[in-house]
Amino acid sequence: MSFTKSILCFCVSIILFSNCEDTHSKKNKQSTERNKDTIRIKETKKINEEVSSKVKADIEEKIYNEEPFKLSNKNLREFMSAYGKENPETLVNIKTTYGDIHIKLYKETPIHRANFIYLVKQKYFDETFFYRVAKGFVIQGGNSDRQQTANKRFEIGEYTIPQEPVKGLKHVRGAVALSKQWVDNPSNRSTPYEFFIVIAKKGAAHLDGEHTIFGKVVKGMNVADKISNVPVDGSEWPKENIFITAEVIQ
Repeated sequence: MSFTKSILCFCVSIILFSNCEDTHSKKNKQSTERNKDTIRIKETKKINEEVSSKVKADIEEKIYNEEPFKLSNKNLREFMSAYGKENPETLVNIKTTYGDIHIKLYKETPIHRANFIYLVKQKYFDETFFYRVAKGFVIQGGNSDRQQTANKRFEIGEYTIPQEPVKGLKHVRGAVALSKQWVDNPSNRSTPYEFFIVIAKKGAAHLDGEHTIFGKVVKGMNVADKISNVPVDGSEWPKENIFITAEVIQ
């Protein structure tokens, strides 16, 4: 082989070697960069997952540690004002073994109306009784001697309701009002859980101004009359429990 040919072959070999080496380096570099990117993505995802888990755990812990909502005299007005707007119903059915009693609630007594609807939807009245029957006067419901009733009251809250007098409303037959505590109650605030229906044919005028009348019986006064005639003991407690369940009609 001539000297010229040898030099030429040597140069070609160098060029080929150089080209292969450069190409390989470039591929390795790209591969490394992609691997780095992939690692970054995985690391970022892992961090996000860790942050998300921590946030979730913090929220769950906060919810777990928070006290359950209960009604009180401090939050009553604000809560019932909002609740009343979201729950505008005015007709409730009180179901008993003697039949159904439909009560129409007055919009003019917004806190009392909202409170009654709230208790119905909370299923408070279910399994309570008409626990007092004053013959020829009133029947009174919304309480019982069962532990379930005390537990439910504890869950809902301890509170009373300010009077909402409406001019012209009287304790006529069929009027529905909330009872009240007679001792240490100068503002005549209503007890939220216990209601009564006036049975007396001539009404109960002596109660006017003492209670908030928040509704009237529009169907089932004959059922109320049947209840008013059941046998009672010396404390006006029916000898057989008259269970109540309540539902919102509209």
